[in-house]
Amino acid sequence: MAKEYSRTQRIGDQMQRELAQLIRREVKDPRVGLVTITAVDVSRDVGHAKVFITVMGEEGAEAIQQSLKVLNSAAGFLRMQLGREMKLRSVPQLHFHYDESVSRGAHLSALIERAVAEDSLHQSGDAPDSDKE
Repeated sequence: MAKEYSRTQRIGDQMQRELAQLIRREVKDPRVGLVTITAVDVSRDVGHAKVFITVMGEEGAEAIQQSLKVLNSAAGFLRMQLGREMKLRSVPQLHFHYDESVSRGAHLSALIERAVAEDSLHQSGDAPDSDKE
């Protein structure tokens, strides 16, 4: 029977849950905004983990970079705390990255809404003209 998830996916899922709790509980730096961990991608050798985050309420690139800087500097501390929480032989090194998919999705959604609104304006504008003919 084939496995549904690989070991690295299971580790990544657990790391995502644990890191969310650790960041909320342990990282007290005010420069870190309201961080949401969207995904954790663990390498096959479990040596490195890319942690993808979004920062809620912070639209500026400077605020996002500041949060990333703080989290990357706290990566060693968070790794040590993860080692205490998870039962792993070795805990991967953490590398925090901004997940642009959420902002990209919001942008695409806004474009779609604008196109639908323009289309409905064109259709409602055409309706009176068709009555005149």
